[in-house]
Amino acid sequence: MYSGVVSRETVRIAFTYAALNGLDIMAADIQNAYLQAPISEKYWTICGPEFGTEYAGKKALIVRALYGTRSAGKDFRDHLRECMKHLGYESCLADPDLWMRLAVNNDGVKYYEYMLLYADDCLCVSEYPREALAQIDKYFPMKPGSIGPLKIYLGAKVNKVKLPNGVEAYAVSTSQYVQEAVKNVEKLLAKEGKTLIKTANAPLTSDYRPECDASPELAPEEATYYQSLIGVVRWMVEMGRIDIATEVSMMSSFVAMPREGHLQQVYHIFAYLKKHHNARLVFDPSYPDLEESDFERKDWTSMYDDASEDVPSNAPKPLGNEFVIRAYVDADHAGDRVTRRSHTGFLVYLNSSPIQWFTKKQTSVESSSFGSEFVAMKHCCEYLRA
Repeated sequence: MYSGVVSRETVRIAFTYAALNGLDIMAADIQNAYLQAPISEKYWTICGPEFGTEYAGKKALIVRALYGTRSAGKDFRDHLRECMKHLGYESCLADPDLWMRLAVNNDGVKYYEYMLLYADDCLCVSEYPREALAQIDKYFPMKPGSIGPLKIYLGAKVNKVKLPNGVEAYAVSTSQYVQEAVKNVEKLLAKEGKTLIKTANAPLTSDYRPECDASPELAPEEATYYQSLIGVVRWMVEMGRIDIATEVSMMSSFVAMPREGHLQQVYHIFAYLKKHHNARLVFDPSYPDLEESDFERKDWTSMYDDASEDVPSNAPKPLGNEFVIRAYVDADHAGDRVTRRSHTGFLVYLNSSPIQWFTKKQTSVESSSFGSEFVAMKHCCEYLRA
């Protein structure tokens, strides 16, 4: 429970970084992960008959991080961190489970190679990822045959695509995950003699407002099922289904007390996903075509005469091709018809690659569209600074 995981945002940046700098990506899975780490706490057990007649009934000290012990995840993570430091990697200050070290490519140009750690899963971005993973294999044996090109990551299929402009990019597809989730929903509905509708052209029914739904509350068993479905679709959003992000955010507001109408709308989302399962998110490293003249410059030196960009003093030296960060932000003023609260939504791109998407109901009630837009812009700018 204390084993660290790299953020999904970092993984998306890594995909874009690899394509932008012509690097390769490979993955590997550590074998018997926790058991390779020494335990930090004192545990003992009484050996059972499975230990043989010689040891059965005797007391034994546990010296390895067994699955189930409280600190096993932390012990494994600490042990793996020491290995990464020994191999010359440094932990990124922005994401402690992203490790980086200086490398040199075939042309003699310096760049950073990265190792992304998700508990016992390793993702390497390098010109020589197989060799980098083989170094870890000496200390933490990998599962046989696990070192190779990345195909599936966190339930999403990963492949390389060639865009119309000739640029090669990494892409993730949730089609397989979506289809399996839809099948599970259809199996349950079939027991009740029901099916998903075939005309779902949008995630929610037209003009449906979940906050105005006055249908009967769900029974405890159905409410639990509603919560599990919300968990499934939220993971789809995490993996790249941005097209249902706002609707999932709206329906997530009612997990504490869902109603029959809410459950029907979640079924509607699954009907939409069944019809549009074949979606793919491409991490395009191409530089955006921006017209700088569209952004009028204003002179604010009279108010901010000593302002300058905050750059961390311990930031690593920039290497490789640069990124252009841009964001789109919006808000629907008083979108909630009951509380009159607005919804914030923003999309953040590195070059032409979507890195982060965010949609959430605002905590305050704004009296004007300017107010709701300002709150949304504030959240977006704070994220961009971070």
